Amino acid sequence: MPARLPPVNQQPDFETLTPDAIITAVERAVALPLSGFTSPLPSYINRVYELQAEDGTRLIAKFYRPGRWSHDALEDEHDFLQDCEADEIPVIAPLTLSNGETLGLCEGIHFAVFPKRSGRQFELEEPEAWLRIGRLLGRLHTTGSLRPAAARMTLHPQISTAQDVRELLEGGFVSPTLVAEFRSATSSALEAIIPLFDDVEFIRVHGDCHRGNLIFRPDEGVFIIDFDDMMTGPPVQDFWMLLPGHVHECRHELTLMEEGYEEFRSLDYRTLRLMEPLRLMRMIYFLAWCSRQVNDFQFRNNFPAWGSHSFWEKEIRDIQHQLEIIKGTSSLF
Repeated sequence: MPARLPPVNQQPDFETLTPDAIITAVERAVALPLSGFTSPLPSYINRVYELQAEDGTRLIAKFYRPGRWSHDALEDEHDFLQDCEADEIPVIAPLTLSNGETLGLCEGIHFAVFPKRSGRQFELEEPEAWLRIGRLLGRLHTTGSLRPAAARMTLHPQISTAQDVRELLEGGFVSPTLVAEFRSATSSALEAIIPLFDDVEFIRVHGDCHRGNLIFRPDEGVFIIDFDDMMTGPPVQDFWMLLPGHVHECRHELTLMEEGYEEFRSLDYRTLRLMEPLRLMRMIYFLAWCSRQVNDFQFRNNFPAWGSHSFWEKEIRDIQHQLEIIKGTSSLF
């Protein structure tokens, strides 16, 4: 298991992305003349645009946030998508560009171009839907296990979560009077969950597998989209965010997913105990992720109370509560 986090390089700013620059870069990349149509799509992290070629072909151009991922880390994402496509797993893989690669460069910013594929969110309600998603994940992880993603984050509490905690403390983001309490809560959490990851399989996983990243296309089925946060981690990382509640509240849905999964790949049932620890790790990761956006105007608009004393009081309580849930459910697995 690689004990590393993704290297990050400084890149230019999104302000350099004018419509003319976007169209020129994509035209060269796909060797197709484009119309003047440039429609921005919702995306907080990256900049995403729908474009149209003169022959009517619709394309999606994704410009990756400067400084977030290295070139190698982006290639890891694209390799995973192309491996999935080759194995006929329903994903939307990037196009190969005129440079022979899937990554282009515009004003110093990496970008990729995808075919446009619309669809509606897949509803996880009926038993067959849970079986279906279990099968999809089984296929995804079969492909994910075939090769490493060395430049991507390793989702292990001793690696990624410990670094998230250090960033928050060393960056001075925690309210001064609550630093000791936050340090104690996170130390207790790490001490409790690190041993649970011993002898666990780590493979390429989607990493952000929630319901919003499953779309249904009539006559084509369920697609899994947005591999932006793909990582090396335990396969059950792609299970827990799909559940409607905590693991002990969702045994029926989880059993159906397991059944579908095992049609394609064996599941180590011991790792089910990792799902609530992974939820706790996600909580801490989100705090660290927010700390990296604090100077962003849009972030401040969306999260005006972030970083206040009352905010940190609540976050510490939530971490402590989640640790109690972990201790209370450990006997289930």
